[in-house]
Amino acid sequence: MFVPCGESVPDLAGYTFLMPAVSVGNVGQLAMDLIISTLNMCKIGYFYTDCLVPMVGNNPYATAEENSTELSINAEIYALPSKKLVALQLRSIFIKYKSKPFCEKLLSWVKSSNCAKVIVLSSSHSYHRNDLQLRSAPFRYLLTPCVQKSIQTKIMSLNWEEMEKSPCIPEIDESEFCIRIPGGGITKTLYDEGCSFVPYQRSVLKNFCVHLRKMCILLLLSRVFCMYLLGFTQCCVRLLFPSQSACRLLKSPVITVALYVVLPSVLSVFAS
Repeated sequence: MFVPCGESVPDLAGYTFLMPAVSVGNVGQLAMDLIISTLNMCKIGYFYTDCLVPMVGNNPYATAEENSTELSINAEIYALPSKKLVALQLRSIFIKYKSKPFCEKLLSWVKSSNCAKVIVLSSSHSYHRNDLQLRSAPFRYLLTPCVQKSIQTKIMSLNWEEMEKSPCIPEIDESEFCIRIPGGGITKTLYDEGCSFVPYQRSVLKNFCVHLRKMCILLLLSRVFCMYLLGFTQCCVRLLFPSQSACRLLKSPVITVALYVVLPSVLSVFAS
């Protein structure tokens, strides 16, 4: 599933694995773009999978003309060795009935790579909130049972609340209560699968997405991750994530002309 960029497979033992869920508003993916670009993470490989819709495009993190002609695909892996952080960026949707097999393969790879923690950035529909959720902050978290108390304390210090259980079948009084994340994509599947991997710590940071406030939400989500889970100071985080950076990443990059030269040759390989 994982294909390294170099000849050897990188050692990811003890790393924190960060990934988005393809969820409403694309908040998790946009926050990942902001984190990868700002921390200048390097690409170490990609996932070769039939679970995602095929996609190819130009380099979204290009900083000069030299690397603007590089191609990016639907599932790529980036790393920041200084912080022991590895990140998966997803850029396309799942093929029908393929999301669960993808989660199983992904968690199996995480386990074989000996990653220490898994963190998922996600979102859900704001109009599914109940009265209590409407009166509180729009951020929630989910932790698997084996998550360290230190991480739980850090998240709770933000005054975030744990994701509440709601009726499995809405508007049915006798329905059992469970964790529901409408619009959250694979978030619930990852959480359920993560609970079965007893030795591994998994956290979900999510928000109730309102499209008009999407930029503020993803910016705060990125800052929270870097400050409380990577150990950056508040002053450093403010310098890392200025609002201008978020505005740039919310807009589509200019498509380089060279892409139209490279793309036909790539498509011809898939067609053959």
